Amino acid sequence: MNIPAMQAESVLETVLYADDLDAVEQFYGGVLGLENITRDPDRHIFFRCGSQVLLIFDPHETEKPATGGLPVPSHGAHGPGHICFRADGNAIERWRVHLEAAGIAIESDMVWPSGGRSIYFRDPSGNCLEFAEPKIWGL
Repeated sequence: MNIPAMQAESVLETVLYADDLDAVEQFYGGVLGLENITRDPDRHIFFRCGSQVLLIFDPHETEKPATGGLPVPSHGAHGPGHICFRADGNAIERWRVHLEAAGIAIESDMVWPSGGRSIYFRDPSGNCLEFAEPKIWGL
């Protein structure tokens, strides 16, 4: 059987999991400035991030079958996840100042051997977040 090669175009959604949706709503909406698309008070909150969507689910709720007739399979993860936001070098420095002013600790600020800078920090649920220059991946 000869199956033609396919390649995914881009990432549409990225998912993180959090137990406290109120805290992450304040963090991602207030501190990171992401636009809130929708929220189910006990299950999830969705944010627009450029041309992509960041979904944050309560893992205890998404382990249960979806309600409302949607055929979405149950899913979930426990423990901290990771997401990296794209930023140029000047923006990374502005983000560092902004995050520190908001009382958010920078865990690491590094220049990669291949070139490009990253800063790492945590959201209220302990997820590891990063701002990085695309050149760390040769982009």
